[in-house]
Amino acid sequence: MSSVHTLILVLPMILIAISVHEMMHALVAYWLGDNTAYEGGRVSLNPLRHIDPILTVLLPAMLLLAGQPAFGAARPVMVNVRRIRGGEYGWALVAVAGPLTNLVLAGLSGLLLHTLAPAVYSDLFYFLYYGVAINVGFFVFNLIPWPPLDGSRLLYAFAPRPLQELMEQIERWGIIGLIIILLVVYPLISPLITHLTSVLTQHLLF
Repeated sequence: MSSVHTLILVLPMILIAISVHEMMHALVAYWLGDNTAYEGGRVSLNPLRHIDPILTVLLPAMLLLAGQPAFGAARPVMVNVRRIRGGEYGWALVAVAGPLTNLVLAGLSGLLLHTLAPAVYSDLFYFLYYGVAINVGFFVFNLIPWPPLDGSRLLYAFAPRPLQELMEQIERWGIIGLIIILLVVYPLISPLITHLTSVLTQHLLF
């Protein structure tokens, strides 16, 4: 399969994975009392409301073409923590809603692959295969407990105050924190990420 053909199959699944992920962040925040993202139009399946052209589309597509686990990022969903019921624990629920949604999408893709049993190497086969691989990649990567990734919100809710203060400081770095993840942290933990992604993907495919 050519790279162009692969991208044609991969990009729609990336947009679905990102859009549902971000929509669920906004929706759970709304359910817990914060309408900031809702009023900002983020409770939507429209990819244009969520995507960042480089981090959402180009980065995961290049990783897949290079044979690496796919991950990416969208425009952050704005949340007013003071409005969320449950405080830090409510914020953690908002955060994990995105990755857990990706895991559900991966499971659904795997279920459809088994149920429909499309011809191996057909477009439908690859589309559903990438549905598993992409969503598993997003699930695992986003649960890394490093700000601003979703896993950091979960860790923050249960961390002692000194660790919370460190995470708050990293959070203030903004895009620099994400660059550190991509250039410094990820290369160090990539064997673990690759292993976890491979195990989950294989489990859902076979």
